[in-house]
Amino acid sequence: MSFPDRTRPQVIGYDRSAMEMNATYTSLVAVGDSFTEGMSDLLPDGSYRGWADLLAARMAARTPGFRYANLAVRGKLIGQIADEQAPLAAAMKADVVTLVGGLNDTLRPKVDMGRVRAKLTEAVETLAPSCKQLVLMRSPGRHGPVFERFRPRVEELFAVVEELAARHDAVVVDLYGAAVLGDQRMWDVDRLHLTAEGHRRVAEAVWQALGQEAEDDWLAPLPAAVPPKWAARRVSDVRFAREHLVPWIGRRITGRSSGDGRPAKRPELLPYDQRLS
Repeated sequence: MSFPDRTRPQVIGYDRSAMEMNATYTSLVAVGDSFTEGMSDLLPDGSYRGWADLLAARMAARTPGFRYANLAVRGKLIGQIADEQAPLAAAMKADVVTLVGGLNDTLRPKVDMGRVRAKLTEAVETLAPSCKQLVLMRSPGRHGPVFERFRPRVEELFAVVEELAARHDAVVVDLYGAAVLGDQRMWDVDRLHLTAEGHRRVAEAVWQALGQEAEDDWLAPLPAAVPPKWAARRVSDVRFAREHLVPWIGRRITGRSSGDGRPAKRPELLPYDQRLS
């Protein structure tokens, strides 16, 4: 997989000149799947934090009484996000809403991309009028045969994201075009979810996309790494296949989801508690 030059703008499909720099936002609602829930940014108590929680913490530090809800649940398809999460988020009338979804659909053995487009459109049309700023994303991609197999679908999804953003004045944060997020060290052992460092960089990317002053260079490459030896790679591959790939394939084939029956971790728009960050 090839990545564009790291100087590629992180915000596409939106005129940043029209955005107020250092704007103050009083509330944030995040909707989506495991990426927005925060896997695999694991906290000591066994819960997940993730980029949306990190972003909320920054906003809360600037704005007393800042409110935050995270409706994202791992494994959710775009139809479930549109039907279950988007109406709830819209009713909250938050200043900022982030929507990241559809990638789980593209990674299934069979997918109706026409339906994905329709449900993503439905979600955007529900959310855009309800908030001051809607944020969409081109999710990060990584090297590897699993992702390469589904890359045409993923890029078709991202084309829809850009079209909808242009139509509804949404910000699109381009994580897919960031070479550093393709570095294997940014990904957990399941090779599907970002590490804590990956989530930290996504939070910084969204922070900047919302017109805030940069606190870090989220596009900065990691230090050069010593490639693992052949034996270590094989051990890692076997462990990944046994513990993550096979169960993941099983869920795709049977139509089950890791999020079945799981509630959202922050289902109500309430004042953000800094102790939870």
